[in-house]
Amino acid sequence: MTRTDITTALTDLLLTPGLSLDDAAERHFAPDYRQRTDGEWADRTEFLAHIAHLRTIVATGTVEVHDELANGDHYADRHTMTITKNDNTTVRMEVYLFAEYAPDGRFRRIEETTLMLEGNHADRNLGSAR
Repeated sequence: MTRTDITTALTDLLLTPGLSLDDAAERHFAPDYRQRTDGEWADRTEFLAHIAHLRTIVATGTVEVHDELANGDHYADRHTMTITKNDNTTVRMEVYLFAEYAPDGRFRRIEETTLMLEGNHADRNLGSAR
């Protein structure tokens, strides 16, 4: 079994033109996936609505993983996501992430908190915007 990781998942979700959202989600997120970002829970459908929204505003981006650990069915990392929006503004967020894998190696649950390092105040909720 090959397990996903945050760099691969975010690259497929947001930074790979031509890859459908459904195909990207199917690669990395179990059917019962749920996510909590800055205290707000989303089920898989709500999460995909969030990613669909981001796909309309993100032009380019990078993921830089600073720390990454996997142990059994648990995964944790600290990464910085830098995106350039279609309006040419930049948003950088540091993310602290804890996850659980499904038996098939896809994410079943992610809980994360974000810290905005650069960007407009209006982009503060970008991690959960729909």
